[in-house]
Amino acid sequence: MMHMTFYWGRTVTLLFDFWKTDSWSSYTVTLLACILFSMFYQYLEDRRLRFKILSRISSSAAAAAAAQESSADSTTTTTPLLIYAKKLGIKRGQWTVPKLVGSVLFGVNSAIGYLLMLAVMSFNGGVFVAVVVGLALGYLLFRSGDEDVVVVDNPCACA
Repeated sequence: MMHMTFYWGRTVTLLFDFWKTDSWSSYTVTLLACILFSMFYQYLEDRRLRFKILSRISSSAAAAAAAQESSADSTTTTTPLLIYAKKLGIKRGQWTVPKLVGSVLFGVNSAIGYLLMLAVMSFNGGVFVAVVVGLALGYLLFRSGDEDVVVVDNPCACA
């Protein structure tokens, strides 16, 4: 029977039927895995946002270079991030390599976020604390250094 309120104990089934803890050592390993997985979520979110900023900067630089070159074709891209889109024959505004990579990173990060949510929904107090501590540590290590960079992005995966 699944718990419907928070409980504190070393016996928990996490995400899969085979991930069951029955001793303090397996419970401790499970909590460490939750912390590391939560930190990895914050790391991937940082990478995704940095890639988004980098692709915007490179696309604006390419647009400025194209505007300066009056004799050149305006759809030519000269930045390394966008050069593959030209080779693939993808036109500007369609599915470019940065858009595809950004969407893959978003999908992976959303999947991890939903798995963390499901882990918390095991209603085990230790798992809840481990996920929150992991998210806080991951934010401290990976995302708290660039306060001068403003990215308007909704952190909710369902938005």
